[in-house]
Amino acid sequence: VRLSESGGGPVQVGGSRRLSCTTSGFTGRLMCMAWFRQVPGKEREGVASVGGDGSSRYLDSVRGRFTVSMDNADNTLYLQMNSLQPEDTGIYTCAAGRDPYRCGVGASWYGSKRYDYWGQGTQVTVSW
Repeated sequence: VRLSESGGGPVQVGGSRRLSCTTSGFTGRLMCMAWFRQVPGKEREGVASVGGDGSSRYLDSVRGRFTVSMDNADNTLYLQMNSLQPEDTGIYTCAAGRDPYRCGVGASWYGSKRYDYWGQGTQVTVSW
């Protein structure tokens, strides 16, 4: 199974960016997907997720600015990012889980235990 992110790049403060994560090599429906980000010197943090029940979760600092969505037909994940700030800079990585239990109550959406597959990441750089 391969996850491939795209849509990263430089953007000015206040601007927008849309990330995509496509999947290949997986048959069936992924039960949950999420976006994580990491900057050097900091731990990876969960940014947004879509659960098995279709519900979405967000990191507090991005709620209201970012929108996560998932196309169940082809297991593609999106992240629409608006009003970007310098602190949004980082490598954005998508993750996917296939287990209904872990994608439900079995594991937290912002933890790595929920997810079975990870992408390589795409860099987003927000500057003045």
